[in-house]
Amino acid sequence: MIERILGIESSCDETGLALYDRQRGLLGEVLFSQIALHAPYGGVVPELASRDHVRRLPLLLDELLAQTGGQRPDAIAVTAGPGLIGALLVGVNFARGLAMGWDIPVIPVHHLEGHLLAPLLNEVDPFPAVALLVSGGHTMLVEVRAPGDYILLGETLDDAAGEAFDKAAKMMGLGYPGGPALAALAEGGDAQAFRLPRPLLDRPGLDFSFSGLKTAFRLASMPIAPDDGQKRADLAASFQAAVVETLFTKCQRALRQTGLRRLIVAGGVGANRALRAALNGLVSAGVEVFIADLAHCTDNAAMIALAGALHTERAQAATADFPVRARWSLTEEEA
Repeated sequence: MIERILGIESSCDETGLALYDRQRGLLGEVLFSQIALHAPYGGVVPELASRDHVRRLPLLLDELLAQTGGQRPDAIAVTAGPGLIGALLVGVNFARGLAMGWDIPVIPVHHLEGHLLAPLLNEVDPFPAVALLVSGGHTMLVEVRAPGDYILLGETLDDAAGEAFDKAAKMMGLGYPGGPALAALAEGGDAQAFRLPRPLLDRPGLDFSFSGLKTAFRLASMPIAPDDGQKRADLAASFQAAVVETLFTKCQRALRQTGLRRLIVAGGVGANRALRAALNGLVSAGVEVFIADLAHCTDNAAMIALAGALHTERAQAATADFPVRARWSLTEEEA
């Protein structure tokens, strides 16, 4: 009987471990962010990320075992994709080693599914629902009928929303990670000061595109002097407003199209305060909105452990050769 699941997350630049109990919920979690490591390069360096996961995982395991009183898991859930292939392999091989030593099975988990299920950590059941998954690497709308039963409604045709935030921040010299820095700058700006496009809102459908908005942002930023703090804040606020309006409108369309009255917001951009405020505004229209708490919007192991707990039928021997994938469609049957 599988009751306690150790979750391992290493898909990009966050190293995480968590212990989840199917009866008692989340027992403990630890997380290490590599932001300081990658900041001098303006973005994630895959090889550096992989090496740091190798260093951090044993230390974090000791920390988690101390935090949870040395409780051993009955199975290990590990992110098997999508993500940086080297970083994924570090986490998966660490999981296999532990599983062989403890003689317990391994459960491969889809990283995006972990994000979609993260609101369940708050002990609510939001399904069936429309889910907005919005992060640095992904922007998509998914109809979630139940855990493991997903229908893709729309996705980005180019940049993800979080990627657009980061690139816009880089154009303004705001450093890494750019998204939160741009959002902070936007708080002091006038969102009506610049007229920026709302991509694909003038046509039907649920796909997204942010490359045109990014280009418009670049052109608008060129005449602004580096020391003109107010205009920089105004442009940041106008950019954020364009992204938020685009995401909000597409969510409205998806809810109408599916007839559902529940919305899940997941992924790192779900921590953006302007987006959270806008989507929470749907409550007045009779929509239930479920947003993961701030700690579980970004990459974490708690959501991976939870996903493993909901998919114990996927458990297999540590020696099983399940694939590790840099790219992996959420709607594939193997997910």
